[in-house]
Amino acid sequence: MTELDWPEILLRLGVATLAAGAIGLDRDLHGKPIGLKTLGIVGLSTATVVLLAVQFAEPGKITDATSRVVQGILTGIGFLGAGVIVREGHRFRVHGLTSAACAFLAACLGIACGVGEWKIVLVALVIAIALLSVGRRVERWLHQMLGGKTEPHEEETHER
Repeated sequence: MTELDWPEILLRLGVATLAAGAIGLDRDLHGKPIGLKTLGIVGLSTATVVLLAVQFAEPGKITDATSRVVQGILTGIGFLGAGVIVREGHRFRVHGLTSAACAFLAACLGIACGVGEWKIVLVALVIAIALLSVGRRVERWLHQMLGGKTEPHEEETHER
């Protein structure tokens, strides 16, 4: 059994909560259905479960049991993601996919924090924040440059 000390437990759980919460803050700032608290809890809960699995593993090894915990988390997080995806009206417009993807990312960040992979957490968080910050503008610009058709709901959004 691997015994983690209090500072390491606090670090892993704290960083998981903060990293996932940072993704949630972006969702909050954009008025989306999932935010800082929800994604912070996703990161914290996944890191907690992974830490529990790591506690019972041999030092430096990810066991089959740990692998099954991770698989269960990633399967289960799909239900949370599905809950934020909503279809509207008769046109079957889908909303909430980015928020669902953020829930999945928050879970992955929690898993990475649970096993103490700090470089992966940092790089993934920086890339995610960058993508969430400028992704829509880049997407629109590329869409225009490559001659994509404007969707009816995009025109409505721009008019409001």
